[in-house]
Amino acid sequence: MKNNSCFNEVTPLSEKDCFYIVERYKKEFTYPLHIHEECELNFIENAQGANRIVGDSIEKIENYELVLITSKDLEHTWEQNNCSSKNIREITIQFSPKLFPTELIEKNQFSSINEMFEQAKNGLVFSLGSIMKIYSQLDSLVSEKEQGFYTVLKFLTIMYELSMFTDSRQLSSSSFAKRTPLIDSRRILKVQSYIDNNFSKEIKLDELATLAGMTKTPFCRFFKLRTGRSVIDYVLTVRLGHASRLLLNTTNSVIEIAYECGFNNQSNFNRIFRKKKGVSPKEFRENHKRIRMLI
Repeated sequence: MKNNSCFNEVTPLSEKDCFYIVERYKKEFTYPLHIHEECELNFIENAQGANRIVGDSIEKIENYELVLITSKDLEHTWEQNNCSSKNIREITIQFSPKLFPTELIEKNQFSSINEMFEQAKNGLVFSLGSIMKIYSQLDSLVSEKEQGFYTVLKFLTIMYELSMFTDSRQLSSSSFAKRTPLIDSRRILKVQSYIDNNFSKEIKLDELATLAGMTKTPFCRFFKLRTGRSVIDYVLTVRLGHASRLLLNTTNSVIEIAYECGFNNQSNFNRIFRKKKGVSPKEFRENHKRIRMLI
């Protein structure tokens, strides 16, 4: 199927199974940009130089790669790029969100997994140290001949241990992933809602502070404390996320997209886009056009 030029994968996961796991050894990455209903944990070994594409994030990977994706709408793939290895190892685990129903995942004992799954709606990449700590468990899981009860316990243990690592990193921007991060502050939510609805216009710090019922300096500190990023960085991230969507889903020119997303000139847009994404807007569009192919 085709969904905005993105392949809609129907996975082999049976409704009667908790998860589907497959191990592959291959010489190259050939699967197109895709989405699927199931959550996915993907491990890749010996593929240094390949590109990982998750939403509006494009990054070159190292020899060990582990990514969790829990959104059915977040497009992703791995592209050959500069990878010269002929012995790429890939372990893919796909599981239904129903494996962790609300009644279970909201229990105290599952709180860290719940938080990890929320973050993984943007795509979550784990550090090398984290990968090494669960590597043997992943190996053991793959070697199981049948996915019996104890195999499920091993999988749950891996999920729990991954959720305890604090150095994992989100990949796609929230605006591109069409997701609103969970924030427990009404004042911050009010400000974020205003930014999300007015990113195409000039946004003044004074106005945001007034919305939060604060003066500028305390507001900036409060926003950084609650969101983990500065106000300016948040506004830029929202604008770039929407710009990335327009680059992929429209034929509008770069300058049209720049002004539509609140940038005052194209050169400023190009500079900020390259700094944040590692490529120019034009290169970003061309890269995605190349991988948005169907099989």
